Amino acid sequence: MKFITLSILCAWTFCASAQIEKNAFIYESAPYPSCHASTIEETPSGLVGAWFGGKHERNPDVGIWFSHYVNGKWETSVEIANGIQSDGKRYPLWNPVLYQVPGKELILFYKEGPAPDKWWGMLKRSFDGGKTWSKAEKLPNDIYGPIKNKAVLLKDGTLLCPSSSEDHDWRLHMEFTRDLGKTWSRTGPLNDGVTTSAIQPSILFLPDGRLQLVCRSENGFILQAFSSDQGQSWTALEPSNLMNPNSGIDAVTLKDGRHVIVYNPVKKGRSPISVAISSDGKTWKDVATLENEPGEEFSYPAVIQTKDGKVHITYTWKRKKIKHVILSL
Repeated sequence: MKFITLSILCAWTFCASAQIEKNAFIYESAPYPSCHASTIEETPSGLVGAWFGGKHERNPDVGIWFSHYVNGKWETSVEIANGIQSDGKRYPLWNPVLYQVPGKELILFYKEGPAPDKWWGMLKRSFDGGKTWSKAEKLPNDIYGPIKNKAVLLKDGTLLCPSSSEDHDWRLHMEFTRDLGKTWSRTGPLNDGVTTSAIQPSILFLPDGRLQLVCRSENGFILQAFSSDQGQSWTALEPSNLMNPNSGIDAVTLKDGRHVIVYNPVKKGRSPISVAISSDGKTWKDVATLENEPGEEFSYPAVIQTKDGKVHITYTWKRKKIKHVILSL
């Protein structure tokens, strides 16, 4: 297989290199013109992905679309959730997040409602790797599930869902469930939404047992905070050394302890989209540029590491398609 070395950085005690193994669209054509907010997950039977698609964001026809990755190719996507109500009214759906429970079901979290300041949390379950899905379950009031980025399993078996709200400015919070979404608890807001305006956090795991969040903000930089009690309380948000143009990011801690983040390294616009890596969660170095077409939108990434060690990234390509990238780091 041919590899393309995107960048080599040897400024640390180890060399960091990113090799792209695949960079392709999940689909070439779809029964809708616009898509956004992809999510990717590894199941026992392989990779799966989801995103929202419809006429345009906020349009009532927007539903959640889903695909399996089989033998190196994405299958034709199918709609697995829509916002049709019992009275026939239809609401748009938003921000799907997939989570594979170890040894159990695949959960799809998503949001439903006319706008981000008025939406509510929903979930569906699949017990066959995404071939069939349960009836939709509405989450309790003030519980949204993971708002954009993946949930993480804590060492005590609690599922931590990084979340945020937009109904009283942009504020972060954390949600917890110990029984796979049947009962919930949550923190209060982690920021005031005025001095620091932030949404859509991702969770990283530090060697000393602390958690780190990184998130989108309106403050010009990716913000970060730290928790010493498994997400129940957090330090004050502070800027990282990474720029943010008020656009979604995602991050993951690799098996070897390094951290990967996918983001737009500018203060305005949503191009380019890049990959950075860190050994400590604080000092980041870019190792790859995935897209760099001026004036276009490449946004809302999702990133995971699969059991074979590869890093998989999906992101929105010009609001028209979803890209899938496989990296070796």
